[in-house]
Amino acid sequence: MRLKTLEISTEGILQIDIMKLPKNCAVVLSDGIAKFTELPAHAKTKIVTYQGKVKRIEFDEGEEF
Repeated sequence: MRLKTLEISTEGILQIDIMKLPKNCAVVLSDGIAKFTELPAHAKTKIVTYQGKVKRIEFDEGEEF
């Protein structure tokens, strides 16, 4: 899986060490869950929601010719 979970404290605080994250990434918060994914070099990344919550993240990748 491309998505990796980020820890949220019991007080609801999300602390992110940006030096440990990939250079280009997306952080997504939904329904009390935080996850991140590295962004591909050449792609479209879609965040699909359903009833106000993140349902899935889709990657449409390509490669330069």
